[in-house]
Amino acid sequence: MKKKRFPAGRAAIVAIFIILLIAGGYEVRHRLLPETKQSQSASENSQSDEDNILGRIQDAVSGEPAAVKELRKKEPAASDNGHLEYYFQLLNENEKRGYREILDGIRNFEEQFYLSISGDGQIDRVYHAVLKDHPEIFWVHNREKVYKTTYEGKDYCQFSPGYMYTQEERTQIENAMENAFLEVKNQIPPNADDYQKVMTVYTYIIDNTDYVVGNDDQSIAGVFWKKKAVCAGYAGAVQYLLERLGVYCIYVDGDARNSTEGHAWNIVKLDGQYYYVDATNGDQPDFLEGDAVQLVEHKTIIYDYLCPFPEEYQSVYHASDEFQVPGCTATNKNFYVQNGACFDSYDWDQVYDLSMLRIDNNAAVVRFKFGTREAFNMAYKDCIENGRIQEIARYYMEVHGLTRISYHYGILDNMKTMYFMF
Repeated sequence: MKKKRFPAGRAAIVAIFIILLIAGGYEVRHRLLPETKQSQSASENSQSDEDNILGRIQDAVSGEPAAVKELRKKEPAASDNGHLEYYFQLLNENEKRGYREILDGIRNFEEQFYLSISGDGQIDRVYHAVLKDHPEIFWVHNREKVYKTTYEGKDYCQFSPGYMYTQEERTQIENAMENAFLEVKNQIPPNADDYQKVMTVYTYIIDNTDYVVGNDDQSIAGVFWKKKAVCAGYAGAVQYLLERLGVYCIYVDGDARNSTEGHAWNIVKLDGQYYYVDATNGDQPDFLEGDAVQLVEHKTIIYDYLCPFPEEYQSVYHASDEFQVPGCTATNKNFYVQNGACFDSYDWDQVYDLSMLRIDNNAAVVRFKFGTREAFNMAYKDCIENGRIQEIARYYMEVHGLTRISYHYGILDNMKTMYFMF
């Protein structure tokens, strides 16, 4: 903002400061300067004239713009059709109004627009709430710079988002989003419950996305358009599809424990209980151990992160403290529990019976989980170190009429699970 010239002998400096957001964080670029005045001696008449002129100028400079006054008159909409807006509900009334102002400006692709709030932390919190609630506004989700202009002593500001993509590119991305939704919808059987919908979305995202750092990796554009993304893209894509399918789902970000490495995942609500869903960690093509190598002809989906046991997940990741998120405690929708493949203790006969059942149903992967570390360690020693897995391999050969077979195994130690692949 340029300095304005005032009547001779008096000057007022109106200062602004600009804050830059990079990947969701603010950085102060210019220090806020206080408004100051300087006085001079003059005749009473000229002084009075100058006072009137200066007063009008100061009213124009310091008064609230008409656009802001109009914003303050509006009651923020309590909801947005088709969107859960979990984080919106955690805001106070002023923040909710600012949330709607930011969302409207972004949806209208406005280069700069007023907000009726101004506090640094407040705008930070509100903008992050918008991003967490709305993965579909992908054109502001990928490390773009965002500027804010505030005014000394004023409770409003101007907000300038950073936009990505041309109109043609946005159309391509939106078409890809719609195609993905239709593909997922067609994969869901009639009368499917919410768990089936979550599992279908989880599987679809992993099957159709590679974990790759790139220009679009932080948004759902990376998943649906480029088929490449990192955790933010995976979690946003899960949220986008589940919201459209009517499933309660929120986006969560945080860190790996004992690390500064950021991560993103989801929380869903099934039958009134909350569960973690982490599609990024479900996409681990190189998890196999021992003398095994990843089978190149297909991708193995790791279902350990579909409604994982809360204590196991929380031992690895924790949510940021910017917003409170629902607590996850339930285990009955865990993938292994749902499929009768979770054992509280190790019993070879149980493992073998489950393996035969899976092979009889033409499965190429047999997987099971243990509820305790002791049971997992016993299973590993018996099945892997002592080679009892070969009995499962021989059964596979009998069923399929083979004279030889190459098999592979994998373990996820932190989740206490084993995979046998044929």
